[in-house]
Amino acid sequence: MGNAEKIHWMMKAFHDGGPAMFVIAGVGVMVLCLVLERFFSLRSLTVDKEAFNENLFAMILRGELRQAIAYCDKKPVPLTNALKAGLVQVLNRRADDDVQVAMDAAVLRESPRLEGWTGFLAVFGNVATLIGLLGTIMGLIRSFGGVAALDPAQKAAELSKGIAEALNCTAFGLGVAIIAIVSYGYFQIRVSRATNDMIESSMSLMNLVVSNREKMKGV
Repeated sequence: MGNAEKIHWMMKAFHDGGPAMFVIAGVGVMVLCLVLERFFSLRSLTVDKEAFNENLFAMILRGELRQAIAYCDKKPVPLTNALKAGLVQVLNRRADDDVQVAMDAAVLRESPRLEGWTGFLAVFGNVATLIGLLGTIMGLIRSFGGVAALDPAQKAAELSKGIAEALNCTAFGLGVAIIAIVSYGYFQIRVSRATNDMIESSMSLMNLVVSNREKMKGV
């Protein structure tokens, strides 16, 4: 099947699916927009944890707290903001508990930025499935409810049309739902990793500060 034939087949299937196909297509557009938004947002909200921490912790070990804070400010993303919150408390000579509380609060504050609207991908996946099911039922109702007064040849044509509408709605709805749910799982993994990076880095920073308080007394 050539490209032109595939396009023609897809357009015919969309047309045969009835009004529900337009609703599913609208959900599909929202899913696509949200996937693109989440992909580019997460890419801009994350940094290379290993490289960043290596440079930051080296500054801390040299007692360069102000430079470390400025380094965090160069790329204000959730990870760097969480570490900066702790460093500001260290610079202000606050107790270890205050440093940890500041970083924990920053993690809680920054996590929603990573989550964004990711949860709606799961919602859209369920909605697409339900709309496809609704279109399927509507197609079956039309095919079996309008054939009572028809002759056998017309009955076969009407049944075929209704069943085609039902199956096309099912297929299209499931297709959109699969894309949405798979994308939701992928972004949940990325958000979870980014959140874990914040928690792990804040714990490492806390341990570093506790064991090197003497170097920071003169800051």
